[in-house]
Amino acid sequence: MPLVNNKVGDDCTVGTDKALVDGKAQVDSLIKVVACYRHLASCVGGCTDSLQLRDELRQTREKAQMLAVAICSHLTSHLRNKSLPGEQRKEMELLWVAFSSSLELLHVDMCKVFTMGDIFSLANSKTLVQTGLQGGGSEVAARALSLPDLNETQSPNLPAGLESQERSIMEQEISHIDHMIDDMEMKVNVMRWMVEPHGPQYADPLSSTDSASLALLSVDEEQPGHQPLCQRNQIFVLLLLFAVVLVAATLSVCVFFFS
Repeated sequence: MPLVNNKVGDDCTVGTDKALVDGKAQVDSLIKVVACYRHLASCVGGCTDSLQLRDELRQTREKAQMLAVAICSHLTSHLRNKSLPGEQRKEMELLWVAFSSSLELLHVDMCKVFTMGDIFSLANSKTLVQTGLQGGGSEVAARALSLPDLNETQSPNLPAGLESQERSIMEQEISHIDHMIDDMEMKVNVMRWMVEPHGPQYADPLSSTDSASLALLSVDEEQPGHQPLCQRNQIFVLLLLFAVVLVAATLSVCVFFFS
């Protein structure tokens, strides 16, 4: 009877589970940071646009790119492993789809910030749109970056050459993200339409309106004697006509006998 080294198998399973947990934690962190960047990007060109906002965008963007590089390396190494068990591979593919989708959203928002920064320059605050919004971005960025506070005193004057330098750096970062997305598709062949989501976090629950509609339908089916409103209106009209005819017939009889 051949001997089976169960200890080696257990160690491989534990290592795969740990890699899966680490991957989920990293992807969740990236999703939060990308969501924060999207929130901050919506303020560019508005009355809350400032040097502090641009600095928060830079820090959030750097954090997202750092996570993206780590996640790409982590998921690529495991998905290219042909000995990866089937269940773990499905979970890794789900993480891969979530990661690639978040990276594409980050790329879109970076292009948006790059374009808006060209239209609305901080050197001329009169061009900013007065939306009426106030604050709120620093707290979101601080939570996403796991920092206690981002409220730093900013210089009221724009340093010379800062915007052009920032735009040059952003252009390089956008190109880097673009190349990373292409490189991911070349290294790992995961077809998104073939990855089936599962679990409660991917479920699509019914809205309250749909639930109420289904509840009303179930009540109607359980109570066959319950009639819709339109049918009750028709019965009321028929009864009213019958009463009018009855009154008219009675008056006719009375007139005939007493005339």
